[in-house]
Order: sequence, then structure tokens, then C-alpha cells
Amino acid sequence: MTWLSDQDVQAFVLTLRLAATVTALLLVLGAPLAWWLARTRSRWRRPIAAVVALPLVLPPTVLGFYLLMLLGPDGAVGRLLAMAGLAALPFTFKGLVVASMLYSLPFVVQPLHNAFEAVGARPLEVASCLGASPWDRFFSVALPMAWPGVATATVLGFAHTVGEFGVVLMIGGNIPGQTRVLSMRIYDHVQAGEYRDANMLSLCLLAVSFVALLTMSLLRTRRPAHG
Repeated sequence: MTWLSDQDVQAFVLTLRLAATVTALLLVLGAPLAWWLARTRSRWRRPIAAVVALPLVLPPTVLGFYLLMLLGPDGAVGRLLAMAGLAALPFTFKGLVVASMLYSLPFVVQPLHNAFEAVGARPLEVASCLGASPWDRFFSVALPMAWPGVATATVLGFAHTVGEFGVVLMIGGNIPGQTRVLSMRIYDHVQAGEYRDANMLSLCLLAVSFVALLTMSLLRTRRPAHG
């Protein structure tokens, strides 16, 4: 007896692909943003930090609705994409990536922000006195010293994306092989009264979440060696 159907496996693989893509992009884009928030004295720091944290308190369906309006054919971004000859993002995997990045942004930026603030100014000043450029100070000093925060951001971003539902429902729909992720597949099983199948997929999500948290705990205790 097969535990998971082909459609369940397809949803599981798509979910992992989405989470890996979103996490990688958020680390690349979120690290400079977190670094700026930790170092700047700009008056825009607090408003931008509040915008970054907004998904923490905003209902996912609300965020998904406004993204749908913005990215749809009649939205500002949707019209720009159409003028450039590009397809609209809603109900596509790319649209799912964009929405998931916005929804998971604080779970990546805030741990990085806290880690960069904990580095302090002294190590960076020493590196500057030794002739290190700003990029050298960031990659050779700040990032290695902020390793626990990087590990936390990676795991939280991945785990949060895996468990998304509201944003996925609004911006991605439920298209098999394109936007039907695990949370949507579980919803389908429950709606059809297939509680055994829903339970199996829920256990898969539970296992992924447990492994993610355990990995975060292990990574945070293993700081990189400095020469």
C-alpha cells in the first residue's frame, strides 16, 4: 500500500522546491537589507523596519489579496509586465515565489539584523584600520561572526515557507504541478473527507518542521573556525 499518491508526492516536491528557492533568494536580498538596518542612522530605518516586519501581524489572506491586485493584469506591476511582454505572475510558480518572499521576509531579515547588531562596531573598526574595504568587512568579519543568525534565518525562512497557506491560496491558487503545495493538498484531502491522506501529509510537514528546528539548534552551536 502506497503511503502517498503521485499528486501528494508532486505537492511535496513542489513545496521543497519553493522553500529552497525562496530561502536562497531571501538570504541574498535580505542580508544586505539587514546589514543596512543594523548599521544605518537614517531616519528611514524605523519605517523600513516596520514594513519588513508587517507580515508578522498582517493576515496572510490580506497580504495575498493586495499582492493579487498589484501583480494581476490590472495591477500596477501586472501592467508593467504586460508592457514588457511578460506574463502576469498570479497563479504561476514565479508568482508564488514572489509572494512567499514577501511573506517570509521578516523571518529572514530579523534574525540577520539581530546578529549583525550583536557583532558590534569594534571588530569592524579593527578590520577598517587594517585596510579592509566595506565589502571585505562584511564578508570576512560580519558574516562569519553573525553565523548563528544566518543559520536561524535560513531555517526559519525555509520552515515558514513550507507551512504557508493563506498567501499561497490567494496568489497561487491550487494548480497541480505549478502552485499546489503541501498545505493546499492537505486542504483538498480534508475537503474530500480523506482524513487518512491529510494526516499522512500533515505528518510530513510536522517532520520537516522538526528537522528544521533541530538543524537550527545544531548549526547555532557550531560556529565556524577562525584562522
